[in-house]
Amino acid sequence: MSRDGFDVARGLEALRRAVSQALADPALAGGAHMLWSEAHGSLGGRASLTVGGGAGSSAGSGLGDPEGYGDQQLAASSEDTEADRTRLIALVELARGGDTEAFGLLYDHYQPSVYRFLFYRTRSTTLAEDLTSETFFRALRSMAGFRWQGKDFGAWLMTIARNLCTDHFKAGRTRLELTTEDMGAHDDATEGPEEAVLAGLTNELLLEALQSLPEEQRDCLVMRFLQGLSIAETAAILDRSEGAVKQLQLRGVRNLAKLMPEGIRD
Repeated sequence: MSRDGFDVARGLEALRRAVSQALADPALAGGAHMLWSEAHGSLGGRASLTVGGGAGSSAGSGLGDPEGYGDQQLAASSEDTEADRTRLIALVELARGGDTEAFGLLYDHYQPSVYRFLFYRTRSTTLAEDLTSETFFRALRSMAGFRWQGKDFGAWLMTIARNLCTDHFKAGRTRLELTTEDMGAHDDATEGPEEAVLAGLTNELLLEALQSLPEEQRDCLVMRFLQGLSIAETAAILDRSEGAVKQLQLRGVRNLAKLMPEGIRD
């Protein structure tokens, strides 16, 4: 689930083009997920979250279940290679047995993707850093109670992060900060047939509108476009079917188009 090398600029470009399609013809927005796949074709070959003896499983890895949890056959990882999958699963096993060094390695691996999600959900560097720290603190405190459910460990972390973010804003401890920091570098010029529409669709405009979407649609678009997670990974985090995630993405793109200023929508 780690996306250390993910190109956020390309993700924003794909989101802008999907919204421009919806602005031109709402019926075409149904191709948003295809457009995303074309923009990030390399993601199509990523391992899916699996259960049991699938490609992401630890079956046959030689790992035991020393703590007697009885769930080792459900261990899964969405890493690219079998070696990486086996390594991550082994680290989780060590960490839930109390190995803090193993948990530190898990932190190094998953922190960038958790932070990226929280930054685009809060639009605040400081808040995203605080919530990221709290996410891993709660994960460390709960490691002994972690159980495999056929999902990547990162999905569990992202669920903690989503819940913390939701609770934070529900509690009203701070207003949503629509800062512009760190985003200027992504507002690159675009070319192509949608150039006239895209010229008005700045990344900042999209990111501000993103905050007005229903929570699940917003989280879905952040994970799919700004983190580069696959349909399967997003489904695991949202605890929805892959078909439901595709519908959330479709509705999210269409609703983003409706939130655009009149000058752009006309």
